[in-house]
Amino acid sequence: MELHFKFILRVKELWKHKIVRYAVVVHSFYFILSMVLFFVVYRDKNDFIIFYNVGNLFLNDIENLYTQTYYLWDFRYFPLSALFFIPFSILSFEVAFVFFNIFNMILNILICIVLYKIIILIRNIDHEKSDKRVIVYICIYLMGLPHVLNYIYGQINLYITLFILLSLYIFLKFSDFKWQLLGSFILGISIIIKPTAFFLIPFLILINYDIKDKRLNFDFSRSLIRFIGVITPILLNFILFLLYPTLWEGFLDTNFTGSNPIALNFSFSITKLILNFCYYFNIPFNQISILIGIICIIGGSGFIIFILRRFEKNSIIYGYCFGIVIMLLVYFDSWDHHLLNLTPILIIIIFNLPRQSKLTEPIKWSLFFFSLFDLAFVGIWYLIYPLFPYNFESTLFLLLTFYTISKYCIKQQRKENNKQTRRDSK
Repeated sequence: MELHFKFILRVKELWKHKIVRYAVVVHSFYFILSMVLFFVVYRDKNDFIIFYNVGNLFLNDIENLYTQTYYLWDFRYFPLSALFFIPFSILSFEVAFVFFNIFNMILNILICIVLYKIIILIRNIDHEKSDKRVIVYICIYLMGLPHVLNYIYGQINLYITLFILLSLYIFLKFSDFKWQLLGSFILGISIIIKPTAFFLIPFLILINYDIKDKRLNFDFSRSLIRFIGVITPILLNFILFLLYPTLWEGFLDTNFTGSNPIALNFSFSITKLILNFCYYFNIPFNQISILIGIICIIGGSGFIIFILRRFEKNSIIYGYCFGIVIMLLVYFDSWDHHLLNLTPILIIIIFNLPRQSKLTEPIKWSLFFFSLFDLAFVGIWYLIYPLFPYNFESTLFLLLTFYTISKYCIKQQRKENNKQTRRDSK
């Protein structure tokens, strides 16, 4: 009863903030708009068609999970992800879509709560003590335009965002082995549902090379626990791959070797921009070679920079950012609604960086672009793609984010930590 009373008081307190009221209205408009557009325009043109059907197929015809025609798109995720959609598949399609998006709204509330807790936990000492600015940035997340497509398409990105933030909170809050195992296991579940966080796995390794002392620091036992936790849910899929070899063939074909990865579209990954260029000018190419090359360049440099970081406290935040940014830059398909996995991490970094750090500005630019302007360039792509099939604006801001956190890892942190240490001593 007391907890319920505190919750009501907190809601009333938040409602006094004008931006909270505005964010609720805007986000509610996104939800209502998605419902209207679904029933009027997108009834047969959304991603939820896939999720709705795979739940039933998993139970009744699992071998055709990747060969079944889903009207417009293919099913591309790990087979166990279909388990999450079984409850929706027993309803009628329209009712399932409505309930699915209502659940997405609930997920957004939970995301905001976890995001708030993380920010309060890692906020740099020179930030304001009140939570007014924290609330403003959380409202910016809620008002982000990528929510529009996420709702209209009936996408599952909010599951991923919640699991990513929960795992991050656990890593930041607790150091015991059991919590490290739980945090990484939750991250592994997110990868099962949708592998956006796949390139986060290397950044879970607790390894750091001290350039000044020329010493390699490696916490083997904790790294092993994290690796076991994150890889266990993923490996469960290989039981199905062994039982049904056609699933493995379909998974590879849909994600890497088939015609789907090379189709012309508005993905803003570097890999897709290169493929679009080759496709447009009829230049022969091998999509796997291009993918591996970009992974080696972007992923390899990001991991090396992370190893060479000059700080340890809260470094996992920047590892998460590296992992998500690398995935968005290197995989074939990176869409506007995938940015909902990244923008909360950018908000966390804004509060973890020193208040007056010059590196905060590029992160803010990226956050505002992803939240407010990226969707407009998707529309522009549709208007001009027969002549110019490159949606590169988000790519530039992803590269800006990559460069900024790289610079912070290598150059900035030590100086600013010294300043903070002097403040603490006073």
